[in-house]
Amino acid sequence: MPMPRLDAAEEPPIRRGPPKPAMLSLEQAKAMDVATMADLFKEHINPGQFHFMKLLGFHKVKVERAEGMYYIDQNGRKILDFFGGFGSLAFGHNHPRILAARQRFQDEKRHEIAIAFLSQYAAALAKNVASCSPGDLDMVFLGSSGSEAMEAAIKVAERASGRTNCKIVYAENSFHGKTKGVLSLTDSPLYRGDFKLVENTYRVPFGDLKALTAVVRSDPDVGVVVLETVQGGGGIIEAPTEYWQGVRALCDQHKVIWVADEVQCGYGRTGRFYAFEHHGVIPDVTALAKSFGGGKAAMAAMVARRDVYMKAYGTPKTAMIHAHATFGGIGEGCATSIEALNTLYDEDLIGNAAAVGTYLKDRLSALQAKYPSIIKDVRGRGLMVGLEFHDFSQTLPFALRPMVALLDDKLKGSLSGFVGALLLKDYDCLVAFTEYNRNVIRLEPPLICTHENVDQFCDALDGLLGRGIVSIVKDFVKTQIG
Repeated sequence: MPMPRLDAAEEPPIRRGPPKPAMLSLEQAKAMDVATMADLFKEHINPGQFHFMKLLGFHKVKVERAEGMYYIDQNGRKILDFFGGFGSLAFGHNHPRILAARQRFQDEKRHEIAIAFLSQYAAALAKNVASCSPGDLDMVFLGSSGSEAMEAAIKVAERASGRTNCKIVYAENSFHGKTKGVLSLTDSPLYRGDFKLVENTYRVPFGDLKALTAVVRSDPDVGVVVLETVQGGGGIIEAPTEYWQGVRALCDQHKVIWVADEVQCGYGRTGRFYAFEHHGVIPDVTALAKSFGGGKAAMAAMVARRDVYMKAYGTPKTAMIHAHATFGGIGEGCATSIEALNTLYDEDLIGNAAAVGTYLKDRLSALQAKYPSIIKDVRGRGLMVGLEFHDFSQTLPFALRPMVALLDDKLKGSLSGFVGALLLKDYDCLVAFTEYNRNVIRLEPPLICTHENVDQFCDALDGLLGRGIVSIVKDFVKTQIG
């Protein structure tokens, strides 16, 4: 397709600034075809990422609109969303109640930036977050992303720890964000690259209380422990209640601040507002993002115990060390989050996540029993579920396994990629993947998900796996040749 003609603005009678560059209009963007989208993505955004999108067939889809559990593409095809933006779409796409709240805010010309003045929306949202949080988690910092919320969490914890040379403990296979502070606690050589990161850290196995205890007791400068309650990028990995109770007791004993990263697993996804509530414990600091903006606004929150927050920023002299950024607590974002939190409880979406999540796991477990040579494990809680496939060699006839096993490391993730690509192409279902264990498909559908949606997805997966590995590989290869 030829590139769309760029509009050159007519010159006003007297121009005081530079001429308008040739830019695309909003209507031109809306009408853009898939080929042009691909060209511009490769030219101006990320050509390397496009390679992987092409492998999975994602590059052929132009989303025209989205509603509830579905994307609708340029051909009117409805795509069932079991990806959910890594947990960002608790309310599905374009929930009518959230849209209406945003429209009212715009129609009334309400204010957005509240740096000089107080914001009634930020104040109300902070109060609501405190009301949803157990114990004395009641001091709220508002931001725009999970990384920003976790940066705020690390900074408040480090200052409140009282250590002048504070050390921070994090877990293997963790993911806390890509900004440089939390990247230092993200256990990924890929994301870390060659960046110069902070060095005041210790790394321990996730869920290993003995290892954590040894580090905390060996160095009195350890002042902060940072852990995802459920490791999303690690492949939907949980730790038992005994571990979390041990973490709480250990931190209390040594006056260490415990930060629970709930950016992905929080906000009702596991069947409780916070995932740590399943274990009867409360951290000192936590963080929310993803669905916090109702699927329509980039919103995040750091939530701290009052005594922790006051130790860090409790005086006029220290109050502005980590105050809100320009767009922290932006008006329409806060209004959206206020309506979203109310909707979360009014529609019992947390209860729905627990009930439908149990049904999803039951159906997937039945498929595991039906295809034991393909599906290795089904795990998770609520609507945060991991579906792990065996290494590729283990899915093949016995005679071929020894030879192919030599390539398992290089082939890791190939089967999940084949399945994900064919689920989209042949069954109109979208799934996600994980950063560390590439054999895992990550399922985080909106919390509005129904039993019927689960049946649609699991029937599709059953139909695909029923083809057998050889046919799945052949069918995927055909998509690349085509």
